[in-house]
Amino acid sequence: MVGNSCASRMLAAQLLESYEAGSSFFFASPKRTLLARGTFATVPHSGGTNGGTNALARLPERVAAVLNEAREADHDIPVAVGAVPFDSSIPAQLVVPMTLQRAGPLEFGSDVPAQRPLAERYTVQPVPEPAAYLNGVSRALELMGSGPLRKVVLSRALQLSTATPIDLRQLLRNLARRNPSGYTFAVDLPPLKGSAPEAGRRTLIGASPELLVSRSGFQVVANPLAGTTPRSADPVEDQERAAALRVSPKDLHEHAVVIDSVAEALRPYCKNLVVPKEPSLVSTPTLWHLSTRISGELLDPSISSLTLAVAMHPTPAVCGYPAELAHEAIGSIEPFERGFYTGTVGWCDANGDGQWAVTIRCAEAGENSLRLFAGAGIVAGSKPESELAETEAKFRTMLQAMGLGQGVEVQR
Repeated sequence: MVGNSCASRMLAAQLLESYEAGSSFFFASPKRTLLARGTFATVPHSGGTNGGTNALARLPERVAAVLNEAREADHDIPVAVGAVPFDSSIPAQLVVPMTLQRAGPLEFGSDVPAQRPLAERYTVQPVPEPAAYLNGVSRALELMGSGPLRKVVLSRALQLSTATPIDLRQLLRNLARRNPSGYTFAVDLPPLKGSAPEAGRRTLIGASPELLVSRSGFQVVANPLAGTTPRSADPVEDQERAAALRVSPKDLHEHAVVIDSVAEALRPYCKNLVVPKEPSLVSTPTLWHLSTRISGELLDPSISSLTLAVAMHPTPAVCGYPAELAHEAIGSIEPFERGFYTGTVGWCDANGDGQWAVTIRCAEAGENSLRLFAGAGIVAGSKPESELAETEAKFRTMLQAMGLGQGVEVQR
C-alpha cells in the first residue's frame, strides 16, 4: 500500500512536468491529478440563435451525446474536460481528449526546487483603475439601497505584459506548490477572433480554493466559499483576523446568501442533503474564507456532475443575488468581459462522475501577457475601500506564483 501511494505521488509529479500549453488539460484536486492530451472530439457549440441560458441548460445533453459517440467509436477515454464561462452567451470550451492519465494528489518534497520568478519586469495596467472600482462599489450599494438586489460581485483585472515568453509550466508548478489544498488547473482556450491560431493562443490558468460540485456515484458534494479577509504575516494578528471573520455580520450575511442559493439548486437532485448550520474557516496562503461543505445523495443516477454544475452556476459567490439583477449590475458596472473567469473548470465522464471548481484566483495567459482577475462580494454594509483591499489580497495568489513581491520589478 505504501509503495502504491509513493508511486501515485511520483506519477502526479510527472503529470505536472508533462504539461504542455496548447495541447494539454491539467487539473489537480486535493485527492487526484489529471492530465489530458490531444483532442478526439470537441463538444459542439449551441446551434441556432437561442444561445444564452438555454444553451447552458442544454450543455450536459450535448456533452453526453459526444461521450456516447466516443464510446461507440471504441474510444476508451469517454471523459469531457475543459471550462464553462461566466456568461452563458459565450460558448463553453469542452473536449474529449485523446489520452487521459490519472494519479493521486500532488505532493512536493524538500528536493523539489523552490519557485522562481517568471520574468524580471512586467508592465501593469489595472482595469479599472482603483478609483473607478471604488466608484463601482458605491454604485452597487446605491442599487441595493433602492431595490431588491441583495448582493453583487464586482471584479477587477490586472493586465500584465513582459518582453519574454511566459513559462506556463513553471507558473502551474508554482501555483500547485503554494496551494496544495486547492484546485490547480490549466485549460487551452480558443484563439481570439480575427487572430492567427498561434498568435491568438490563450490558456486559462489558476489555483481555485473553491469546489463548485463533485459527483462520485450517488455522492454529491459542494463547498461554497463566501466571506473573506486577508491573512497577516504576524501569527497573532492572523488569528485575530480569522476570529473576526467568523463573527462578522457582513461576511456571515454574504455567506448565508450563497449557501441558501446552492442548497436550493441542489435539492431537486438530491436526498438527505446536509447543510451545516454554521460555516467553518478555511485558509489559503493569502486569505481566510468562510466555508460550508454541503453533501447529499443523488436521486437519479442519470444526473451528471455537469448537470449539477450547470444548475448551480453562477452561484451568488461569483455573481450575486438575485442572479438576474446581479448579472445586469455586473454588465453595467464592470468595464470588461469576464470570459471564463468566475465560470467553472473540471471534468465529467460518461458515467456522470466528475469534479468542477469555481474559476477564480486565475489568469488568462497569452504568449507574453497575463490578465489576472479578482472580485469581491458587495452587500449592504460593504465599504468600498475594504472591497478594494479584498481584491488586492486575492490577486496575490497569482502574483506570488509569478514571483512578484520577491524582488521582481513591476513597471506601470
